[in-house]
Order: sequence, then C-alpha cells, then structure tokens
Amino acid sequence: MKPELYQEIVLKEDWEEFNLHRGDIATLIDFVPSPTGGEDGAILEVFNVRGEAIALVTVLVSSIEGLPPDD
Repeated sequence: MKPELYQEIVLKEDWEEFNLHRGDIATLIDFVPSPTGGEDGAILEVFNVRGEAIALVTVLVSSIEGLPPDD
C-alpha cells in the first residue's frame, strides 16, 4: 500500500546519489508515473535537523514506506 501524500515516510534503502540512507525520514510530496512504464516514483522533500528543506528528490515507490505511528 502506498503511503499518503504529505506524510512523513522512511527510506527502506540507500540512495547514495542523493546522500540519503536507509532510515532517513522525508515528506512525501507526490507520485509520478515512470515514463518508460516501469515502477512509479515518489517525490520527497528532505529536511535537516533544523527543519530546513535541503533537497527535493525522486526515488522509487518501493524504496519508501509510511512512518510507523510509534516512531
């Protein structure tokens, strides 16, 4: 099941090209279809510890999951 838009998500794998790592938390902004018919993407806004936006990236939907309510 896809996480809901504008919710915090957690990365399930590393994305070295964006300097993001498994366990990092971001906000899900939108979903985008693959232009080649492959897996859809998820647009994420990434923040630093001060709450400042530091990146806007697109990763595969399978590499994110909703943040559990007890985390």
